[in-house]
Amino acid sequence: MTESKYRRRRLIALIALVAIAIGGFVAWQNKGQIRTAFEQLVGNDYQGSGHGEVLVTIAPGDTGEIVALKLEESGVVKSFRTTYKLIIDTNQIFFPGTYRLKYEMSSRSALSALADTSASVVNRVTVKEGMRLSAILKLLSEKTGISRSQLDSAASDLTLWNLPDGAPSLEGYLFPATYAFSPDSTAETVLREMRMRMEQEIEKFQIPKKDVHRVLTLAALIQKEARIEADFYKASRTFLNRLEVGMHLQSDATVSYGVGGSTVSTSAADRANDNPYNTYLHAGLPAGPISAPGSVAIDAALNPADGEWLYFCTINLSTGETVFSNTYSEHQKAVAKWRAWMKENPGYE
Repeated sequence: MTESKYRRRRLIALIALVAIAIGGFVAWQNKGQIRTAFEQLVGNDYQGSGHGEVLVTIAPGDTGEIVALKLEESGVVKSFRTTYKLIIDTNQIFFPGTYRLKYEMSSRSALSALADTSASVVNRVTVKEGMRLSAILKLLSEKTGISRSQLDSAASDLTLWNLPDGAPSLEGYLFPATYAFSPDSTAETVLREMRMRMEQEIEKFQIPKKDVHRVLTLAALIQKEARIEADFYKASRTFLNRLEVGMHLQSDATVSYGVGGSTVSTSAADRANDNPYNTYLHAGLPAGPISAPGSVAIDAALNPADGEWLYFCTINLSTGETVFSNTYSEHQKAVAKWRAWMKENPGYE
């Protein structure tokens, strides 16, 4: 054999070895695809993206084995064994959530859907600061599909909520924020998440247990009466000044709450209604919170501004402009401005 032929054969052999190595690497890289095709061929896996709709919930800590079992039991995939093998092959990581899948999906299609965390199905609910419990329950029912009767029943069972002594209801103990609830949430789990969020806020502000009800009651009042963030702290000081000198708080917001009203102003009949929230008739704070206070309102209740104000009046309900006064005569001038503004803007009644 000539030297040139020998070299040519060695080159061909080397090329063949490289080709085999590349083929082996590609096969290893595509082991999942090869296995998927084989399982479909022998009837151990569905083909395609499926049909219909089914919700599957992946809980925190669910292993690949548990996920494969849930997919099989939900009718999403045909074979636990086939799906679990593919999970092992691809070393897939799962994120908690509820996912909208289909019946009779191929294992690969199902796992691809679970890999898309943006496809997680949640009911997002934004509870705004100052909302009353009744409005919160109405909103939760609309957004989650949980019946209002179930929410009312859970909210009224005060044994569930570990409320401070003296708290007459769950009012003011659900923190206003944006929540993401899974479709299988119950009335109790939804309310408990909001209740625990308020507990986190209480812990953040380090409110002593004996003071929680008083602080949240004041914060909820501030939340309803103040409109501009800086005024939250001034309103807090005004209420505390009145309490210190023995004046009634005379808050129309508490009066409105006590009679089930929703207007800014109240009538003489409203202010004469004898209920534990009427701060025209009764001294001190109302019986409990009248709304859901947010972080700023809670902070204001704990850290009032410095001042000697005894009165305040919002003279423009559109901009929130509020006048704080030390004397009653000064306050009367502010009230006159408010009445003039209300006359020009009757829609704010």
